[in-house]
Amino acid sequence: MELHPLTDLFMAAPQLEPGDLKTLADDGVTTVICNRPDVENPPELQAAAIQVAAEAAGLTFVYNPVNGAAMTMDNVEEQGEAIAASEGAVVAYCASGMRSAVMWGLSQAGNIPTDQILEATQAAGYPMAGMRAQIDSLAAQKA
Repeated sequence: MELHPLTDLFMAAPQLEPGDLKTLADDGVTTVICNRPDVENPPELQAAAIQVAAEAAGLTFVYNPVNGAAMTMDNVEEQGEAIAASEGAVVAYCASGMRSAVMWGLSQAGNIPTDQILEATQAAGYPMAGMRAQIDSLAAQKA
C-alpha cells in the first residue's frame, strides 16, 4: 500500500486492496474515500468489496467516483463534506491517487491557501500547478 500525505490528516493513494483496510484503521485512519469508478476495476477491487473490508475494520467508507474527463462540482462538494465529517485521518484513492489529490485540492480551495495546496500536491508527487486558476476561482466563490 502506497500513501501520499497531503496534510497530517489527508492522504491520497493508488488503488487499495481489501487487505489494506485493517492496516489503515490500525494506523488511525477513520475514513476511506473511493474516487475510482467501478468500471475501471475487476469485481474484487470494486467499491463494494472495499466497503465491506472498510466497515469490517471500523472505517467510514464514501464512494465518490470521479471520471477524470468529467469531474463535477458535485464530486468536489462530496469530497469536501466527507473530509470535513471525518473524525480522524482520511485516505482517498483512485488508480494512481491523482484524481484523489485533485479532489482534495479543489475541495479545500478557500480553506487552505492555493500556494499551500499546490505545494502539498507537488510534494506528494501530484503536480497540479496547471490547476491554479480553478483553485483560485473556487476560493473566490467561497469568500
